Amino acid sequence: MGAGRPGSGPESIAPDRLARSIEDYLAEHPAAAVLEDGRVVFDMRSAHYSVTESYGRCVLQLWSDERNLMRTVVDMQARAQCLRLMTRRMGASRPQALELVPTSDRRTPTARDTTRRNYQRLLERVLTQAFIGYKVDGLRSAMDLEHSFGPAYVRGRLLKGTTADAVIGVGEAESAATIDGILTLGVLWLDYCRQHGDGRRHFGGLKVVVPAGVWRTTAERMAWLNHAAANFQLFTLDEKTEELAAVDFHDTGNLESRLIHLFSSESAIERCRAGLDRLLELVPAEARDRVEVHPRSATEVGLLLHGLEFARVHHRLAARSFEHEDEITFGAGLNETPLTEENEGLCRELFARLFFSRHPDGMPSDPLFRLQPERWLESRLRAAIDELLPGLRGDLLYSQVPALSSGDRGLLDLLTVDRNGRLAVIELKADEDLHLPLQALDYWIRVRALNEDRQPAPAGGRPLSAFERQGYFAGAEISVVAPRLLLAAPALRIHPASEPVLRYLSPQIEWELIALSEHWRRELKVVFRKHSGQ
Repeated sequence: MGAGRPGSGPESIAPDRLARSIEDYLAEHPAAAVLEDGRVVFDMRSAHYSVTESYGRCVLQLWSDERNLMRTVVDMQARAQCLRLMTRRMGASRPQALELVPTSDRRTPTARDTTRRNYQRLLERVLTQAFIGYKVDGLRSAMDLEHSFGPAYVRGRLLKGTTADAVIGVGEAESAATIDGILTLGVLWLDYCRQHGDGRRHFGGLKVVVPAGVWRTTAERMAWLNHAAANFQLFTLDEKTEELAAVDFHDTGNLESRLIHLFSSESAIERCRAGLDRLLELVPAEARDRVEVHPRSATEVGLLLHGLEFARVHHRLAARSFEHEDEITFGAGLNETPLTEENEGLCRELFARLFFSRHPDGMPSDPLFRLQPERWLESRLRAAIDELLPGLRGDLLYSQVPALSSGDRGLLDLLTVDRNGRLAVIELKADEDLHLPLQALDYWIRVRALNEDRQPAPAGGRPLSAFERQGYFAGAEISVVAPRLLLAAPALRIHPASEPVLRYLSPQIEWELIALSEHWRRELKVVFRKHSGQ
């Protein structure tokens, strides 16, 4: 399918044909992944794309919560279920290759299915040997989209007289994200068994089996389930030795949370003032009041439009000098480009297009309108939090708290306190996410631990939490009461699994599920709320 270089003659592939081929491939492979230098940069099960023919070019844009990419596709080659794209990045002279593959799992479908069948047989054998007197019943991994069950997890039942346990396992060949997601599917499987049982047996618990060495995330989450509602047990399975070992999830050791000192936003903006002024001059004059100035660190400030960072200034030491200078870049994610005198015109043009496209009444088909919806939702909620959630303090609201990251869990969306000084963890989703409740639980666990890490103040007085010692929530006295957990999403984007999973959280966790208006870009309001204990 590949041809000569674009413009080199009749063998060049027309841009509209390139666009159709990419769309056809992604339609045929809904679980496709995009690779760059052999590394998965987009998983199309959760990422989004736009491919258009524009001004004689095939323009491909990909975006997710983590990154976005825009390239001009100049050539393509079909290779054994893969599509290799030769692309040009804005400002780059050399083409770069992207590869579309059927799945982020690099195994062939046959190898993947064989591995999963072998794991199912292994799990049945190990369970039979470990639980004498129990019958292993109905182990399967068939897809069941209605109930959110996928083929990566083996689920079944352990039966003994009138008692039963639900059981779920995942093999070591699956991705880290799949393994970490097992508890969500396990809770749903237990709930399914209880709802669809024949009445002769009571499903008293859930047994979860994960590969050896990757149990910590599941253990931390399992510790905060409602153990009065079910007997939850965690095991690791070494697939080489076939050893099944119980994990004490009540004792997972010290959490790997860290908290850096809060920097001064005002000082950061002042350091970067010259660079920010230069960028703002390139923004359409009538749109400058829509720009959000967002300090990312003490020496770096970004410019945002409805949550999308489109330019940034980094104040740093100049090379081979003790003088400071502003490094100014524009573009988002992988398209970040240094600003120079030569490309100021291009920068101005891109800003004009961005502000034309990204506004509440924009076209949903426009990639710049659709890009990073959760960051847009976050910016809307930040601006309206006093009205929508009047019990919370909008003046003490922290966005994308970087200090709460642990491993690959990412950033907490919003953190604030209520009028009584009680912490509130807010997690947002603009689209359906099966794992929202337990991902939000990860952040709640870490915020709680940091709040309980209390030490005497330097000048005496009451012990201060880690937040207070690092400069957060100035002027407020942080309560020792465990944080509240708030989950917010558009009403029609709340995954049906969210409520069943939330019902199995520990009663010590006070949670609230907030359904927002579907057209939240234009009008943000609360449609309904559900609370723990309802």
